Amino acid sequence: MLLLRIPIISTSVVTTLHVVSELGRGYGAAGLVGTATLFGTAVGAPTVGRAIDRLGLRPVIAVCGLVSCVYWLAAAHLPYEVLLVAAFPAGMLVVPAGSISRQVISALVPVDRRRTAFSLDQVLIELSYMLGPVLAIFVSTRYSTSVTLTGVGVTFGVVSLALWFLDPPVRSPDESRSTRETVPTLRAWVSLRFVAALTIAMGAAFVLMGTELSAIAALRASGDVAWTGVVLAGMGVTSLLGGLAHGAARRALSQLTLMVLLTVLTAPVGLATDTWWVLLLALIPANVLCAPTLAATAETVSEQVPHTVRGVAMGLQDSATRLGLGLGSPVIGFVLDRAAAGWGFVASAAGGLCFAAVGALLSARARQRSPRTPSAPQPA
Repeated sequence: MLLLRIPIISTSVVTTLHVVSELGRGYGAAGLVGTATLFGTAVGAPTVGRAIDRLGLRPVIAVCGLVSCVYWLAAAHLPYEVLLVAAFPAGMLVVPAGSISRQVISALVPVDRRRTAFSLDQVLIELSYMLGPVLAIFVSTRYSTSVTLTGVGVTFGVVSLALWFLDPPVRSPDESRSTRETVPTLRAWVSLRFVAALTIAMGAAFVLMGTELSAIAALRASGDVAWTGVVLAGMGVTSLLGGLAHGAARRALSQLTLMVLLTVLTAPVGLATDTWWVLLLALIPANVLCAPTLAATAETVSEQVPHTVRGVAMGLQDSATRLGLGLGSPVIGFVLDRAAAGWGFVASAAGGLCFAAVGALLSARARQRSPRTPSAPQPA
């Protein structure tokens, strides 16, 4: 899954470089391709998850792996208009690495160990974010973006074939034996608690996207653009360490608590944007909570749904995360275009708190609706 996530995470950077440098278009045109891919994935993730629930992993890997391989091999030779049109369906059928990983963890790991396993999975995601873009930029600048796109396509094909061959379980042995269990209707398992978990996940993604954009804007404003890579790498390492601590802890905070702490610690960063090293130090407290918040989200979702619809649920989690990223980019970008970079952190925190408030209200409603355990009858 680590090898599969590296090209997925790299595609945004390499697509931008390809559209700007080799196709001669602007950053706005490159952003349209990225947005089409992002929303395609958000729309397609639940459908792909439903296919895993009904057909198993291998057919989905065969179709998605083939589509991803062909698209990225062809992307180096497509004109911009065709690339833009093809981005949405390609995003819909991208290999769902995150969803598959969480399903396999839910199948293989006992409930009392899942927090540690999901934390480790999040740590590997941080490694992918640290390795993928750096490798893509290195190959693109050393050779060309066409070579990088070809490498992305080949990697998708090879790793998808390996995953198809391994065929990791998405059901535990006990779950696999219960073949006669009926699939519940959508209304039966999409509870207020589940919607609250997705809302908080969307808010966390909103905050993370806003923080990254605000950090880049702050570095540009202070004339420290050359230190962008160091700051982003520092953010990744800090999040990685936070994920390790979260997984090793005997007791952990809830998803909502972690989300609120993430937003509260993000807002003060806006006061420390003068120099790159002060900004990096100010980002440490909030970034320590990034991986734990996302790991807690995966754990919460896995506990809320029956195993027969786990693929759809994990797909909906992916959709919520991508919608949060898709909302964070234009909203925080709008703020950064009209105010100092420090206000971007404040706006990110404010937006995150709004999502957290909605999640808290939904959770409170769910507790009110949950049936109380009837007391034992009193003797006459």
